[in-house]
Amino acid sequence: MDLEDAGCRARFLIRDRDGKFPALFDTVLNDAGIGVVLSGVRMPRMNSIMERWVQTCRRELLDRTLIWNQRHLLHVLREFEDFYNSHRPHQGIVNARPLHPLPMPIANLEQITHLDIRRRQRLGGILHEYQHAA
Repeated sequence: MDLEDAGCRARFLIRDRDGKFPALFDTVLNDAGIGVVLSGVRMPRMNSIMERWVQTCRRELLDRTLIWNQRHLLHVLREFEDFYNSHRPHQGIVNARPLHPLPMPIANLEQITHLDIRRRQRLGGILHEYQHAA
């Protein structure tokens, strides 16, 4: 199934400034009614960061979820974005959450043996948040 069979049409194509895309490539897309948007100049990591986010979103969320309509999709993506930026640890930054500082390490062995961890489910149990109980 392609986009035309679903009654949809692509309006834009985002691409980098690689030399493997000749001017004829953009001309063909413009003739088909698809606008070409170029990525930023001297931003080689922009595509890789977005590709990683899209792959993570797809692998951890969309492959496990049955989406009913556009409203449901937008709700699910908002929840995942909030989870991704505020709770999910990221290995590239020492398991820190992007919008929060690293927690203080537990030095007291007594505290480690008596941890009370609570789990909160999001999106019907697809995503899990873990917290220390107060």
